[in-house]
Amino acid sequence: MDIPTTSQGADIQGTGDSLEQGTNDDTNSTNTALPADDVIAVDQLRQVYLDFKKEIGKVIIGQEDVIERLAICLFSRGHALLMGVPGLAKTLLVSSVAETMDLSFNRIQFTPDLMPADITGTDIIQETGAGHREFEFIKGPVFANLVLADEINRAPAKTQSAMLEAMQENMVTVLGKTYPLDKPFFVLATQNPIEQEGTYPLPEAQLDRFMFLIEVEYPSHEEELRIARETTGSSKAKLNHILTGERVQEYQDLVRRIPVPDHIYDYAVEIVRKTRPGSSAAPEWINDYVGWGAGPRAVQYLILGAKARAALNGSYMARLEDIEAVASPVLNHRVLTNFAAESQGMTSSKVVSKLIDEMKEA
Repeated sequence: MDIPTTSQGADIQGTGDSLEQGTNDDTNSTNTALPADDVIAVDQLRQVYLDFKKEIGKVIIGQEDVIERLAICLFSRGHALLMGVPGLAKTLLVSSVAETMDLSFNRIQFTPDLMPADITGTDIIQETGAGHREFEFIKGPVFANLVLADEINRAPAKTQSAMLEAMQENMVTVLGKTYPLDKPFFVLATQNPIEQEGTYPLPEAQLDRFMFLIEVEYPSHEEELRIARETTGSSKAKLNHILTGERVQEYQDLVRRIPVPDHIYDYAVEIVRKTRPGSSAAPEWINDYVGWGAGPRAVQYLILGAKARAALNGSYMARLEDIEAVASPVLNHRVLTNFAAESQGMTSSKVVSKLIDEMKEA
């Protein structure tokens, strides 16, 4: 069954990066129930998500939260930044996602000498059959459905910025010509938090383009035992294709139509405004520890993340538990702490966790 594309409720146009308002006249989805076709589609998406986790589980042991957050980003048309020490299977996870969804996949290894043209592509002179010479555009590795930007902080800002237009506009411009990227388009970048020598920290403007900051933690004792037993024997299991790129786009449209109650919109706006020091909504301790808070894009991603998580779990409406679950990965890299916070060990993630706890108690 084809997933219907009729719009219900509020919508945000584009990739979720734009702040432009949607064109739908109905901007309140509180009392908007999903039509019958969309209810069936949500049930299908839940089964697809279960199959997806089962396939990924053939090669990735544990990391359930990481897999869920990657799926939320993918079906929200967002991008993700994976933060974790080497050896936690970040690259294997990304390539496995591409394999299970039958998406084209390219890996870009960021290095200090990487140039923007190495990412986007460039024009080269080719000789035609008639003996004439003309420029021909050779596409770079960014032209894929899923792009892994490995160790993105190892390249200078000039090279990092080559990803900005691609991530926000789904296109690249080379020598004045614009080239659209294939859809769906999903950037997964990795960053090593323990190595600072020879790295270039991502500017806040680029960090804000990532929907989620996904922290990849060490496996548990039981998971590490399974890794020792199951990954040192036979070759890697072959993964089955469970989705096509076209179906991914249909489910992305479906996620946008998930209704959101008013109190979820209120929650998203309130928690984001609380992160901004000097605002009337911010608690006093925020003024002491935070140098800069989250912007309006965080509100968008909170709502989109809640919609996607609800749909993936078979719910026909975004719930409070959904927006609470996505609050940390959305806000952790958008809340910048000051020196006072660093001197007392108050990290951005601790600030966000404290805000979430205070919202629950309120």
